[in-house]
Amino acid sequence: MADPATYRPATGSIPTRPGVYRFRDEHGRVIYVGKAKSLRQRLTSYFQDLSALHERTRRMVTTAASVEWTVVSTEVEALTLEYTWIKEYDPRFNVKFRDDKSYPYLVITMGERVPRVHITRRPRAKGDRTFGPYPQVGAIRETLDLMLRVFPIRSCSAGVYRRAERSGRPCLLGFIGKCSAPCTGEISEDEHRQLAEQFGDFMAGNTQKYTRRIEQRMRAAAAALDFETAATLRDDLQALTTVMEKNSVVLSDATDADLIALAQDELEASIQVFHVRGGRIRGQRGWTAEILDESTAPDLIERALTVLYTDADAPREVLVPVLPSNRAQLQELLGPRVDLRVPQRGEKRDLLATVGENAQEALRLHRLKRTGDLTARTKALEDLGEALGLDEPPLRIECFDISHSHGTNVVGSQVVFEDGLPKKSEYRRYSVRGEAARDDTASMYDVISRRLRHHLDPPEQTEEESRRFAYPPALILVDGGPPQVAAAQRAFDELGITDIALAGIAKRLEEIWLPGEDYPIILPRTSEALFLVQRLRDEAHRFAITYHRTKRGRAMQASALDGIPGLGPARRRALLDRFVTVRAIREAEVEELTDVPGIGPALAQQISTALRSQQAPEATTSADTAADGAPEVAVNTATGEILDP
Repeated sequence: MADPATYRPATGSIPTRPGVYRFRDEHGRVIYVGKAKSLRQRLTSYFQDLSALHERTRRMVTTAASVEWTVVSTEVEALTLEYTWIKEYDPRFNVKFRDDKSYPYLVITMGERVPRVHITRRPRAKGDRTFGPYPQVGAIRETLDLMLRVFPIRSCSAGVYRRAERSGRPCLLGFIGKCSAPCTGEISEDEHRQLAEQFGDFMAGNTQKYTRRIEQRMRAAAAALDFETAATLRDDLQALTTVMEKNSVVLSDATDADLIALAQDELEASIQVFHVRGGRIRGQRGWTAEILDESTAPDLIERALTVLYTDADAPREVLVPVLPSNRAQLQELLGPRVDLRVPQRGEKRDLLATVGENAQEALRLHRLKRTGDLTARTKALEDLGEALGLDEPPLRIECFDISHSHGTNVVGSQVVFEDGLPKKSEYRRYSVRGEAARDDTASMYDVISRRLRHHLDPPEQTEEESRRFAYPPALILVDGGPPQVAAAQRAFDELGITDIALAGIAKRLEEIWLPGEDYPIILPRTSEALFLVQRLRDEAHRFAITYHRTKRGRAMQASALDGIPGLGPARRRALLDRFVTVRAIREAEVEELTDVPGIGPALAQQISTALRSQQAPEATTSADTAADGAPEVAVNTATGEILDP
């Protein structure tokens, strides 16, 4: 526990202007980010008598080892910079809203040459039209399927689109009428973009003009006795009506608003948001957060508004249960046209109360789930620390595994668990080459050595590099028995590491091996500590296998073109689009190669020379076939091609 007086800055050195400050622990890790209208006034409040501080604040200042600040021009800049740094550093003492699930969005990629509609849970690119989030992916898939009947825009991936362009044949969606097939010229790109804009316009709530238009065309077709067309238009109209009915009307005046509700206790908070567009609920999302500072309800609403609208536009109305403490700054962030208020009466107040009931229910379910999880995790860490003879439970554990295929494409994985939970942002992958790849023990020694060097020498790293490994683990686990543990211990001894515990877990009987011990530790079959160790081992194995498969896949896709200097991915693709196979490229004349865009005479000569030089020493002859009098067969072992005699 640090004494705040040891790192307290001189009061006169702290500016009185607005700014953002960061507290760091002894390892340089940012543990708290805050903003202030006056940095001097705010920071000096942290260095008063410890007995006068709130328990959570006291815990933070005694964990910290230094404080630094950045001056900005306005309070709005401080608000946005604080939000940016909380996202970047993930400080342990800040309130961090975490989605209670990953919500799907419907996205139209208007920034692409040929817009595409698709469903995603990932961040959207600038220029995309985004609708949602939606509570269930099944509902939005059904909506998309219905919408493509009326607005048949592209929904295929880039690879499928390029393949259809080259072949001149549309994919299945084009044949069944759920894509207008711009890939084969059935519709121009401008017409397709207009169709995509209409799709987005309908999803945004402007529905009446499209339903009226289809109804008029249906009646005109029926009057002309074109009953087949009329039936098709009738089905389209029913599809659009079904999409509209899926979103219940909640506000009669076609309001565009976000309703944000809060439920909290002393330890946790739940935020629920209803997105209402055109008077209908178009999406819902929720967060839960641990309250690790002195945040009140206005502070939590401020944090929610910052998370929602720093990177996205706000609707005309934002309705909240209480106004944030710095309403003026948030109003400037939202924009002058946004009405931020607390509804006092009527249907909007009633709907906000419904959102609040959802927040209360989400908090209740989260509390029940977290109570069980927290109890089990605490028990597991205490039991593991006791079994390994550690002074304290290992709050941070790193587990390492090695994966390969018969000694090729050797990789290592590092997974990180903090407080018994995986911290995937700090997982790391290692590529093992050379002498270190000769066997598992050499590979484990190499990977552990590389990890520990970052622990030993953090001052020479940049701030970004030091954050990659956060702070030292209390325990390092290796997947394996005594040989792997001995290899890891050799890395510990050579680097002089004595402040980190080491153990290995063997797969056969789930034994825990300690360095230099003749007998393993056998944890009880029902032990929470054993379950935790198994989860660590399995996660490290999964992460290593995933990386190994990726690396092996790249190796299998290697081509004779890959090693030619000056021939990058775009030029390789252009060559293969023109000649299709490596063999055809090898047999082409230099003048033919220069016809490919991006290939000049010098590069064409280099390609021809490189490919033909690969063929000569690597071609082999089938002696058995030649002895029988049949034509000789030559095989290029670099590409696997059978060469004509």
